[in-house]
Amino acid sequence: MRAKGRFIALEGGEGVGKSTQGRLLAEALHRQGHEVVTTREPGGTAGAEAIRAMVLGTEGDGWGARAEALLFAAARADHVERLILPAIARGAWVVCDRFVDSSRAYQGGGGGLSDADVLDLHRIGSGALMPDVTLLLTVPPEVAAERLARRDGGLADRIGGRDADYHARVAAAFVAFARSSPERFAIIDAQGTPDEVHERVMAAVGGLA
Repeated sequence: MRAKGRFIALEGGEGVGKSTQGRLLAEALHRQGHEVVTTREPGGTAGAEAIRAMVLGTEGDGWGARAEALLFAAARADHVERLILPAIARGAWVVCDRFVDSSRAYQGGGGGLSDADVLDLHRIGSGALMPDVTLLLTVPPEVAAERLARRDGGLADRIGGRDADYHARVAAAFVAFARSSPERFAIIDAQGTPDEVHERVMAAVGGLA
């Protein structure tokens, strides 16, 4: 019998360490003998990466929340059809840096769109696919700001560079989602060393094996 594939998403605001923890998680799963596919949103396929460059680039006037939501939904539809579902079908574990909850938090909580509208776009574009577990990494705003200053040197992308009030709404939305769907979410305290946070991540995904 073919092993069942799994789908894990890492979520959170700017500067919480998703990329680092996604890499460490993928390495650990690989050592356990799993085929692991690491990917990101928006992105993961050629078409989705093109949309990523268009949405996050700092040239021009940018996009409103509705246009952003449509673009991200289109990128996700291609990503799900061409990469995520085929990987799960062959038994791979997919580790994704952001998924639909980022659209819910950024274009919804931050941008003012209704959660129902964002989820409708996800249903139409990606068949309402949800991860087996969503790891929500959290740090206090001042810790995130310090990490971003070190990482970006003041050169954030279009969405990352929005004001503190916007990012506070995003963070609050993520927490609300996690509290309303505890069967899917695991809230991870992302303060501490990368190895300390990784231990918390591995404890949260242990039940999937």
